[in-house]
Amino acid sequence: MKKRNDFLPYSKQWISNEDIEAVIETLKSPFLTTGPKVKEFEDAIADYVGAKYAVSFANGTAALHGACYAAGITDGDEVITTPITFAASANCARYMGATVVFADIDEQTYNIDPSEIEKNITDKTKAIIPVDFTGQPVDIDRIMKIAKEHDLIVIEDGAHSLGADYKNRKVGLTADMTMFSFHPVKPITTGEGGVIVTNNKEYYEKLLLFRGHGISHTPYSEEQGGWYYEMIDLGYNYRMTDIQAALGISQMKKLDTFIGKRRELASIYTKKMENTDTLTAPYQLENTKSGWHLYSIQLDTEKLGKSRKKIFEEMRAANIGVHVHYIPVYWHPYYQSLGYERGLCPKAEKWYENALTLPLHPKMSNEDVEEVLSYFK
Repeated sequence: MKKRNDFLPYSKQWISNEDIEAVIETLKSPFLTTGPKVKEFEDAIADYVGAKYAVSFANGTAALHGACYAAGITDGDEVITTPITFAASANCARYMGATVVFADIDEQTYNIDPSEIEKNITDKTKAIIPVDFTGQPVDIDRIMKIAKEHDLIVIEDGAHSLGADYKNRKVGLTADMTMFSFHPVKPITTGEGGVIVTNNKEYYEKLLLFRGHGISHTPYSEEQGGWYYEMIDLGYNYRMTDIQAALGISQMKKLDTFIGKRRELASIYTKKMENTDTLTAPYQLENTKSGWHLYSIQLDTEKLGKSRKKIFEEMRAANIGVHVHYIPVYWHPYYQSLGYERGLCPKAEKWYENALTLPLHPKMSNEDVEEVLSYFK
């Protein structure tokens, strides 16, 4: 295929002049951190989702760590998640000393299979961390039903799915806690950043404590004076800055526009693939609307006559920024050292071997989609 003049990444941020001005305004203000913009951003996220509370963090991984703390996950517990995700979805449980149990995926949606979750529940299971992979919502109602039957906590990893819909409600409204990420390639960005939304006041208060060193003003603090505070648990410095929050507030005004463009481009990709037997477009779970953070297809390398590695290298050489999401988490050397073995989740491993992520982001044109697909003609 003809080489593009410019590199087309699989995703990228869209920063407007309004975003820049919002950040500049905060840089000129008295508060660069622990100021009013953080709460304003949290309120914007909570209002959008329809949740009672939102607690921001320095990044999505820190937010997941905070959720595991709030859930009371500890040494000896087991936490069930999917292997087709970024490592943070599993690592957050390890930070608390828990054992990660990987449940296989649904062959159509690529998300964790609720039936596989049920198979892996033991008397040590404390929580489930389902992942809205690529922006497609998991079957959260079914997962919550399983969790209720076994008295488990559900932490939905919505790093990809801010703006996605499940049965006419926004992702983030159903799970006990839901994490959204604001890395530059995500639906909106704060540079780095994450948030947990919840309707549970106890979780909310624990999240606030955890992200701020475990420090709190207590009744004794008030007795001593306004300067006095106490560290009541071992927390972390996981705070988001006002600079990040200012960017996030501005970005939130464009979220629905960004999601709309992603859906438009995904629809074009899918339509163009209807008459090919070499590429399989992503399946969508009934009654959901993906946020389309990623557009991940399945390749029939035998019919294409090329390996995935060859396809990847040729498209990258042509300045088409394809990618692969994700290596099964338990294949990583760290998890192998813990005793996890290949073959643990056969559906996930089969899916991974044929997966390829095509470029998809709001700055792309319809012509860009045509150019990406021209490689396969």
